[in-house]
Amino acid sequence: MQSRNELQENVYGGLDKKTLRLLKRATANLAAGKQVVPEKSKIKPGTRLLREWHGTMHEVIVLADGVQFRDEAWPSLTALAREITGAHWSGPRFFGLKARS
Repeated sequence: MQSRNELQENVYGGLDKKTLRLLKRATANLAAGKQVVPEKSKIKPGTRLLREWHGTMHEVIVLADGVQFRDEAWPSLTALAREITGAHWSGPRFFGLKARS
């Protein structure tokens, strides 16, 4: 007989790869006596981001599943950054959410 967890996994599927990776890293850190640091929180829907580019101010609103720019939905900040600049940019870096590595 299957356990409750096994039954739930069969019905709804297991954990995604990202979650499994985070759990594996946390387990390794605990085994090594290191502190487990939670992942940084994501930007909440409704947050407004501003970026000046070549003299034009661009305002973006974060949605649950992408971003809104000039009354149009975009799948990601990266796709939008490419549209604004005409070149490949990391969207989070372009909008100042991530430092250059």
